[in-house]
Amino acid sequence: MNVLIVNLTRFGDLIQTQPVIAGFKSRGHAVGLVCLANFAPAARLLEGVDRVFPLSGAALLAELDADWRLAVRDAAEFRRSVFAGFPPDETVNLTPSVSSRLLAYALTPESGRTTGFTVDEFGFNADTSSWAAFLQMAGANRGASPFNVCDLFRRAAGLGREGNESSLARPDGQAFARADELLAGREGPGGFAAVQLGASEDRRRWPVDHFINTARLLSERDGLTPVLLGTKGERGLAERFAAGSDFPFVDCVGRTSLTELAAVLTRCRLLLTNDTGTMHLAAGLDVPLCAVFLATAQPWDTGPYRAGDICLEPDMDCHPCEFGEACATGEACRRAVTPEAMYACAASLLRGCEPKPAPGSRLWRTRTGYDGFMELESLSGHDATDRAVWIGLQRAHFRSFLDGGDAVRTGLGLRLGPAFKSDLSKTLTSARDMLFLLTRQGALLRVNPRPQAKTKFLASWQRVQNILSSNNHLKVLSLLLMFESQRRGGDLDSLLAVAERHLRLLSALLDDMA
Repeated sequence: MNVLIVNLTRFGDLIQTQPVIAGFKSRGHAVGLVCLANFAPAARLLEGVDRVFPLSGAALLAELDADWRLAVRDAAEFRRSVFAGFPPDETVNLTPSVSSRLLAYALTPESGRTTGFTVDEFGFNADTSSWAAFLQMAGANRGASPFNVCDLFRRAAGLGREGNESSLARPDGQAFARADELLAGREGPGGFAAVQLGASEDRRRWPVDHFINTARLLSERDGLTPVLLGTKGERGLAERFAAGSDFPFVDCVGRTSLTELAAVLTRCRLLLTNDTGTMHLAAGLDVPLCAVFLATAQPWDTGPYRAGDICLEPDMDCHPCEFGEACATGEACRRAVTPEAMYACAASLLRGCEPKPAPGSRLWRTRTGYDGFMELESLSGHDATDRAVWIGLQRAHFRSFLDGGDAVRTGLGLRLGPAFKSDLSKTLTSARDMLFLLTRQGALLRVNPRPQAKTKFLASWQRVQNILSSNNHLKVLSLLLMFESQRRGGDLDSLLAVAERHLRLLSALLDDMA
């Protein structure tokens, strides 16, 4: 069977597609990939891809502005080339944008099927599972994002335990030759340590002087030569590093292709990084890493998909912050994680020991859970915080709910603090009671479908969504309820089945906190 995967996102997200590819390959399927043309070279690092179809998104957008007929012509030609070279039996779209949904619909033959994000015949969103809906909704909600993106990709693609590892392909000989040329004669007695200075946003970037101080410790105490990595657009950061350093280092910023970057990483003993595509690349190449997560970034969802890596967060009540919110602390989180904390974690990876807790930091180590999902264990005693306990509750209950399983009981709810538990319980109780009322109204509506009864039923439905959306920790459930009611609510019986399903989830969460 031919499985065509569509991922029209950034470099890091493309690398995070590897577990999905591995999952389908383990089933014996051929795998094709549609990605943006500028990231097509990175596809050579994805293990198990049989065909790659680069899409020039920028060119299509330019044609839409100039003459939409040119865009239609080229989009149709792209479709023909895919069908001729790799006719898909299943098209798996992991990108929820409108353009990617439309593309996935166009790249699904009449005899095929689409999984993940698509549209129906009328052009409306038509996600194919609750996991796909959760992938889109949770990523925008900092209070409810308990699963690693790779695991969400796997579930949205319809996979079970298959593919729960991210081993990438090795770079080619030419890439290694370039890496060795860049590093020639510069290796310290302890080897190399890679350093990724940049990030997708300035507020998510650890200060350059913190990287300098950490790199100095690695140089002086461990004999490691730092190797700076990054794009041409990050040359300014490399120059600032050079101006503040008093120890030898190698500057590869803007001097490597994506495959050469991979080759350089494999020559290093570890990586120090922000939450970046380079981090995901290192994880897939089995390079140990320490990553710092600032502002909106958090390791639960975008952390490395490799067991044994260390993630650092600022130990601040406001972290992670919501998207689009102005910072009330002057981005104090950027300096909360100290160079000493980062060095202690890096040294622990080099020596195979446990890092000591560091003031101002939450330390987490990645590990594979019993269910095959990536999870975090605290190295600093933060597993008992309300945030960590709530994430644990969500992971257990949401996983069972999204898989269509039975209600679970973890006992974690008893570990929530009184104020946090009271806030959650109040919202959950109100929503549960309103859902119960809605099911009774629906039962009456079934036998006596009067317009007045229908109006009350719809009003109760909206009120449930409003109650859940009023609490940031539960907002994702409001969105899921709306999604499932639209997806399965073609008739009253289907709507009532959705209501009963969500009623069981809310009741299970409340029982777990009792």
